[in-house]
Order: sequence, then structure tokens, then C-alpha cells
Amino acid sequence: MKHLLSKTVKDIKISAIREIGNIVANDPAIINFTIGQPDFVTPDSILEAGKHAIEARKTGYTHNAGVLELRQAASDFVKRRYQLNYSPEDEILITMGASEALDIAFRTILEPGDEVILPAPVYPGYEPLIRMCYATPVFVDTRKNNCKISAKLIEENLTEKTKCVVLPYPSNPTGTILNAEELEEIANLLRGKDIFIVSDEIYSELTYGLKHISIASFPEMKEQCIVINGLSKSHAMTGWRIGYTLAPAYITDEMFKVHAYNCVCASSVSQYAAIEALKHDLTEVEEMRKAYKNRRNYAYQCITDMGLEAVKPDGAFYLFVSIEKTGLSSNEFINRLVVEEKVAVIPGYGFSEYGEGYIRISYACSRENLEEGMKRMKRFVQNLSKVEEVI
Repeated sequence: MKHLLSKTVKDIKISAIREIGNIVANDPAIINFTIGQPDFVTPDSILEAGKHAIEARKTGYTHNAGVLELRQAASDFVKRRYQLNYSPEDEILITMGASEALDIAFRTILEPGDEVILPAPVYPGYEPLIRMCYATPVFVDTRKNNCKISAKLIEENLTEKTKCVVLPYPSNPTGTILNAEELEEIANLLRGKDIFIVSDEIYSELTYGLKHISIASFPEMKEQCIVINGLSKSHAMTGWRIGYTLAPAYITDEMFKVHAYNCVCASSVSQYAAIEALKHDLTEVEEMRKAYKNRRNYAYQCITDMGLEAVKPDGAFYLFVSIEKTGLSSNEFINRLVVEEKVAVIPGYGFSEYGEGYIRISYACSRENLEEGMKRMKRFVQNLSKVEEVI
């Protein structure tokens, strides 16, 4: 019966992030720089809100769109933080993490044959969702533009089939963000065109200098935008699985259908915990952000000291490092590193063909592990240099 399975699904490959992360997860001797999993625990006040929800027996189905109080909290949060205005009644959906939010967004706007512009190197989770809609991902090489999409690069790749542009900033894997001028140029290019923008802003709270700006905040852009966000990264709530979409009612009404038939509603207990997360600007969240910034500075300096190059990230918690100078492919580098020094990283080819020659390091780990992993990696790179000298 195997031959009867969907060819589209069979052709999808498991993300290199998950594939390699799962392989090394059970070896305690390995320093794991693979998964974007915050090493912090969920703040106590959020945990208490979740416990209270259980004790109050709030364990049944909620409204398909999510508890109204949570949608109101999300509305207030994005207005307070990013100057975005969305009605909790008909412009916000609470989803099973940002991953489900992306899925329902693409399934709502895409038809077979449509094209979706993606800035590459890029998070590998978009392509399978797009292909399962029988649409085509169009990868745009951003390496010569500091790993950032631009209005010029978008314009060069627009066709009559272009239905959507994805703006995944702050970026996984590069940590780059778009400033106001860059966003304005993109807004001016796309405003009024029959093209949607899916703005994945899951790392919006993790920036280190420039404040995050959403393209949906620019004049007249809200009508074309679906903003994706959630609490996994910012509030160390990966397992709670709470994300949300922000979109005008005409889009949200249709996404609601996909969401309701897909999962009915997000976890009730998680939703009540998320109210606490979004209602208050928690000090623990700011402390996490500062810790990530310090780790970023440390890891970037270590990479520079090794003689390797990387774009210094302005957000998220990743370093995308060029290993071109080592003469190794991404696959050779990561396999030798894990065998010889017990350090696991993600190969750049996992982020599209334009990621070959790079590795991704997640510094969402303890400072102790970061320091030990960098020490081992430095030794590995130095040993490679010694071999080259002998040759």
C-alpha cells in the first residue's frame, strides 16, 4: 500500500534541525548547539497561572479562536510593543504554536501553482507547508546583502504567479533584522499589489539594539499582512504550544475555518497561562533577553577569534557561521566536529542550498555549555589549520 501514499508528503524531508538534534539528544557527552530551545524555565507567574487553570478545572474546549481574554491580551501586547492595532474579536486567532499559525496562513492564501518568495538561507519549516499547498517556494539568495531580503531582491523575483512574500525577521538562522528604512522600501514596492505578506515575528522580543518593527505597522500594509507570533521563544514556553495570528477580518475569517477543522482550539490550560505572559512585561523576559545578548557577544567573539566569519546577529539566538575557510563541506564539518570534539551544530544546507558552506549555532543554551562548546570548537578548527599547514 506504500505506493498509494501522497507523493507530495513522501517527497518532504525531515528538517535537518530535528534530524540531527534528535540523533545527538540522548548523548550527554555532546554539547548540543542544534535546537532553538531556551534553556530558561517558564517564568513562575506563568506557571502559577497554568496551575490555577488546572485547579479551577478549566480543561475543556475553548472558543475555536481562543479565549477572548487571551485575544484581548494579545491585542494589547502588540499595540503596546509594536504599535499594531488588531481587534480581539475578529482579527486574532490563538494557535498551536507559531507552526500551526504558519500552516493555516499558507493553506488559506495559496492555490496550486502560486509562488512564494523566501529569503535564503531560511528556516526550513516554510518550504514543506508551501509544497503541501501545491505552491512553489522561490528562494532568493540574500548572502551578498548581509543575509537580508530587500525591495530590489523581491522585485527581481516577482512574477505573475507571485502570491506571497515571507518576511521571517528576526531571522532564523542568521539573526538579521530589517530596519525601518528597509521595511519601508518593501512596503512601497508591495503596497496595493495582489500579494500577501506573511511576517513571521516569533523572535520579535529578542533583539539586541534595534527595536523590532512590523511591516504591518506601515500605512495601508495591514490589509495585505498576516503577522505570526507566539510565546515559545520570548517566554521560554516551547512546550506550551501557544502562537497567534494577526490579520484583517477578511483573512482571519477564512483562517478560522482551517484552524477549527485542524485542531479545534489550542490547549485551554496553556491559553490561561499565556494570558499572564501577555498581560505584563515580565522582568524575567527582559533578563532572558539580556542573557542572550551576552551569549551572542561571547559566541561571536569566539567565532571571530577562530578566524571564521559570521553576520553579527541583531536578534534571535543563532550564529550563522561561514566555514568556507576550513575547506570542508557543511556535512563534513558537522560530522567531524561531533565525532572528534562532541559538539553538535546544524549544517547550513538545512536552510536551503544557499546555506551550504555554513553552520548554524544556537546559543540558547547555558553559559557553561556555550563556553565549553566554543573551547572544543576552537580546538577543532585549530587542528584543521595544522593539518593544512602540514599538507
